[in-house]
Amino acid sequence: MSRFSHVLLDLDGTITNPQEGITRSVACALDHFAIPYSSLESLCPFIGPPLDVSFSEYGISKADMPIAIEKFREYYREKGIFECEIFEGIPALLKTLKEHDKQVFLATSKVRVFARMILEHYNITEYFDFISGSEFDGTRTIKGEVIKYALEETKTIVSPSVVMVGDRKHDIIGAKSQNLCSVGILYGFGSEKEFKDANADHIIDTVENLKVFLTQ
Repeated sequence: MSRFSHVLLDLDGTITNPQEGITRSVACALDHFAIPYSSLESLCPFIGPPLDVSFSEYGISKADMPIAIEKFREYYREKGIFECEIFEGIPALLKTLKEHDKQVFLATSKVRVFARMILEHYNITEYFDFISGSEFDGTRTIKGEVIKYALEETKTIVSPSVVMVGDRKHDIIGAKSQNLCSVGILYGFGSEKEFKDANADHIIDTVENLKVFLTQ
């Protein structure tokens, strides 16, 4: 029997490469406040963390945060949401997980409505038993809250057979806050150092190796 029965997966940087859509959406918000940035590529650190955390690092105040997030969403909901691509091998990974009778949950800080739209766009919704994400009112933006919601709503008991997979330290920190095994993947936007500093339980380089790890 495989070591894992329940697999929680991050979305941005783990299932999809959302670089173009997210960085362009961020740029719209920063442009509104006349905040300079060197390039769209320099905005890649926005991929993964909650928006308010990343915007605060650019000097946006708590009072202005709702405006920044809405400016981001204005572009994202119109164009940015589908300015992304699914990582090669992900549909096969999801299919294999279900063939091995895994419970698969999406655990993303992205708004759940947007997350579902992306899964539907790539025809992979069927592989997920539950979708957990944030809400437009700011509920569950912290990854630990997203994970906790998924576990509670599905009545999943925390055990060594439940694992969280993501590409940024926030995924690892969130997993640890709920006492879950954590996997940092290197094909996304995180680094080996980032995962080691966050004390990830496992670090995996490719989608194919991730598939082997989750099903062995």
